[in-house]
Amino acid sequence: MQLTLGFSPCPNDTFIFDALIHHKIDTEGLEFEVFFDDVETLNQKAFKGMLDVTKLSYHALAYVTDQYALLDSGSALGFGVGPMLISKEQIAAADLEREPLGYKIGIPGKYTTANFLLGLAFPEAKNKQELVFSEIEDALLNEQIDIGLIIHENRFTYQDKGLHKIIDLGDYWEKQTGCAIPLGGIVVKRSLPSDVQLKLNRVLRKSVEFAFANPKSGLDFIRQHSQEMSEEVMYKHIGLYVNQYSADLGTEGRKAIRLMFDKALENKVIPPITQKIFLTE
Repeated sequence: MQLTLGFSPCPNDTFIFDALIHHKIDTEGLEFEVFFDDVETLNQKAFKGMLDVTKLSYHALAYVTDQYALLDSGSALGFGVGPMLISKEQIAAADLEREPLGYKIGIPGKYTTANFLLGLAFPEAKNKQELVFSEIEDALLNEQIDIGLIIHENRFTYQDKGLHKIIDLGDYWEKQTGCAIPLGGIVVKRSLPSDVQLKLNRVLRKSVEFAFANPKSGLDFIRQHSQEMSEEVMYKHIGLYVNQYSADLGTEGRKAIRLMFDKALENKVIPPITQKIFLTE
């Protein structure tokens, strides 16, 4: 059976899916047509139900639980991995609290978890411009925006460009909750036969476990999509975003996700959720 599959070209996703799409593991008869997109494009595709299986932001998941269920494997959760607010000229977090409307903020998408966290930390910050995540640093340097909300590998590159950290929103979340920050997960369409959904759940875990056991196996594939990152930066990126929660969410991972949704509901950031979130719940 062939399924449509969407994930980002970032090293954490290509690391996770390499064995799956290149048949380095037994895929139990599943074949995949792959689409590479940035996370906000994947979110938008999920809203339209365009893909059978897709990576999306946890923020976006709240809007599609009627269509998709969350798989046990493939997620990006962790400590010290959250989005960051940065600027060209030094700005203190207190300045943003005092004058939030005075700054134009470049965000990597309305439905990204990064934007959700920005809303929790600075609810009055409304002057936002949506950009592809990889364009935010240049937009700062060109003074198109005052503040950038960065994700992914930009955590490792902004200082090299002379940009300054305002606040690490992942650190903010951890101090508020004591939990890992849920960034993105892998979901499957509920309309697929249940045996196919469970089969996918199994083979994705095998793919993650293969990647952990053979970390350099997918190097060429990862490099092909990594925007000319050095091997050192690629694996630093993978080390941050791929961990025990990627193999299996477990009790702690599920707790963090539920807490994020509870806080989002409290703040009226997301609509009520009527379906069970997890495939195996």
